[in-house]
Amino acid sequence: MSEFNNRISAQRKILYMVNSRAWQEELFSLASKAIDRWLIKNQLDSTCRLAVLVREAGAKLFFLANKSQEQVTEDYAMLVSEVAALSEAIQRELKCPS
Repeated sequence: MSEFNNRISAQRKILYMVNSRAWQEELFSLASKAIDRWLIKNQLDSTCRLAVLVREAGAKLFFLANKSQEQVTEDYAMLVSEVAALSEAIQRELKCPS
């Protein structure tokens, strides 16, 4: 259960950070379709650093969701730390003037 809570916490943290900036439309989830919609609605280039970081975080969290029932392995722990690093990179990117 703690892996689930940690994953959900990481998703919420990333969504909160992204949505702390005033957008035309908020990012509602880290699912691929939601990210696509957010990019289009906010006229963001899909290759901009923020978009790339958010997509990567979403993909890693999706992978973790599918592995959450397995025993915590070294690979799982590495992915968790990668998500944390992505979260920090997203936060830094959001501090840059747009």
